[in-house]
Amino acid sequence: MATKVQNFFKDRKYPFIFTLLLLLICVTLLLFTDTTTISNFNFNPFYFYSDSSAKNKEQPLLNQYITVPKDSNVNIEWKLCKGGLLVVDYIPCLDNFEAIKALKSRKHMEHRERHCPNVSVQCLLPLPKGYKVPVPWPKSRDMIWYNNVPHAKLVEYKKDQRWVEKYGEYLVFPGGGTQFKGGADHYIDFIEKTLPAIQWGKHVRVVLDVGCGVASFGGYLLDKNVITMSFAPKDEHEAQIQFALERGIPATLSVIGTQRLSFPDNGFDLIHCARCRVHWDADGGKPLYELNRILRPGGFFVWSATPVYRNNERDQQAWNATTAITKAMCWTVVTKARDPSGHGLVIYQKPTSSSCYEKLEVKNRPLCKNEGGKNSSWYAILNSCLTPLPVDGAGNVQNWPMPWPQRLTNKPPGLSTDSDADDKFDKDSKHWSKLVSDVYVNSLSINWSSVRNVMDMNAGYAGFAAALNDLPVWVMNVVPIDAPDTLSIIYDRGLIGMYHDWCESFNTYPRTYDVLHSSFLFKYLERRCDIVDVVVEMDRILRPDGYLLVQDSMDILNKLSPILRSLNWSVTMHLNQFLVGRKSFWRPTVVETE
Repeated sequence: MATKVQNFFKDRKYPFIFTLLLLLICVTLLLFTDTTTISNFNFNPFYFYSDSSAKNKEQPLLNQYITVPKDSNVNIEWKLCKGGLLVVDYIPCLDNFEAIKALKSRKHMEHRERHCPNVSVQCLLPLPKGYKVPVPWPKSRDMIWYNNVPHAKLVEYKKDQRWVEKYGEYLVFPGGGTQFKGGADHYIDFIEKTLPAIQWGKHVRVVLDVGCGVASFGGYLLDKNVITMSFAPKDEHEAQIQFALERGIPATLSVIGTQRLSFPDNGFDLIHCARCRVHWDADGGKPLYELNRILRPGGFFVWSATPVYRNNERDQQAWNATTAITKAMCWTVVTKARDPSGHGLVIYQKPTSSSCYEKLEVKNRPLCKNEGGKNSSWYAILNSCLTPLPVDGAGNVQNWPMPWPQRLTNKPPGLSTDSDADDKFDKDSKHWSKLVSDVYVNSLSINWSSVRNVMDMNAGYAGFAAALNDLPVWVMNVVPIDAPDTLSIIYDRGLIGMYHDWCESFNTYPRTYDVLHSSFLFKYLERRCDIVDVVVEMDRILRPDGYLLVQDSMDILNKLSPILRSLNWSVTMHLNQFLVGRKSFWRPTVVETE
């Protein structure tokens, strides 16, 4: 034996053995690392629609993309929606003209609210003539392709206010507005100068802009590290929200009518209205009580409109009525000022203590009873009760979140007081940070440099959005109505989002998002609605060349992939749990007849 060993070393075979051993060690480590990584990516501490069976232990682990073949069992004959170019911008729950025609009243903007059709839409919308890939961010804030949103009405209607102008094949946005003809940037600086405590981008991070126009206010606030949920109804101000989203500015279609806004209680740091055409004193002040519901304790309401600075009888009546309501809500006037153009504004502040609510003069305003749970604003009727201030485990009113950007990663004030809540939040944040870094950004076939508007269809704590914070994107964090209600925590973190039921159409124009993301949503969603209907809606709101990113069980991915391929999308899968679909410019040639 000794002789053989000596001969072995004499023959100098040990380099081969050493190399072989080293290779075996590397392969073992690689397999162990991959298995651990996969397991971690399946782990979801808070179980936001998570599926523990999604580990697919029987499946081989794949470290490369797989192009999914067409499934011969899927035979969907897609057709274009009838109506030609008239349906290019179709929004099912806002353009249900039969339901709108049957309304008994339009006094409170009922015709601008959601009226979803009884029968789901399973046709595809045509593209505008000459549609092309949108102008990239940040150039898109100031100019977009006219053919992508071919609406010129506001160019003429608002030409003196410099909302939007047409130059050749572009629509250009100079940054003007009804109350800030000198530019949104100067107006924003004027607000902070009027009240330095606002501290754009540090103290005030999450803003709601009511009746936003083309959203230049929110667009320019992005320079201050402020994210604004801009909203307006789909009305005669043609395509204003569509302009905003095409520009890459966060926005949604909504109206203060008879129903609550689909935002959480005590969420926004500041609410802004510049000639937003809302009669705040209407119907006993219900619109103002709705603002009070969604405004954070200590938050600000900036109102710039003629009742603030004009002395005619009509404006003064509106001012007096609004003043009476704000006093009943215990709001205080912090400051009132005029800018060099002569336009004025007033800034109110919501109380940080419940003591005012106990005073005699407001006892006739009862506190709201949230009998439907936290996310009870979905299809809920407006009322004129006072929303209780949120309290911590000790019964004290919750503190204002940490300054931005610390609030993104620090413990949210609204986090549950359960003993394991902190640990769940911490694990969720680490989970998404690793998943986004290792897989979503560096391993999947997504060109993030072309991405601006992102939607997380099942946001949880918004860990996905937080992990994307260093990229030049913004995320609409959607909390499904039958999922755990985490929307207030999302706002605590300095991010934005809404409630929604994915069995219905979303309040946005077609072709408005670059990426749709879903994590363990579909298994639970298909129990209530047809998965094909959801795919049709995703096709409606996703831009051509946009991406669908789904993490789910292989059973769900195998159901989704042939449907997407039937739409002429490219489909790849990664690690047996991630599907990446990319929408093409393809549209059917046959038009529906019924």
